[in-house]
Amino acid sequence: MSSTHAAPESDRKAAFTGLIVGAVAVFIILFAVVKVTNDHFAGEEGEKAAVETTK
Repeated sequence: MSSTHAAPESDRKAAFTGLIVGAVAVFIILFAVVKVTNDHFAGEEGEKAAVETTK
């Protein structure tokens, strides 16, 4: 038979800490990806505007 028991408080604290740190890490990674992508495509809008004004 398996016995059920509540996790010790220290395990719960570690779990919440990991959850928060993981969420922050995912946010930072997503922010960096969006920033790099925006910087990469920023030049293309300028090129399109220059082509349209020369027509």
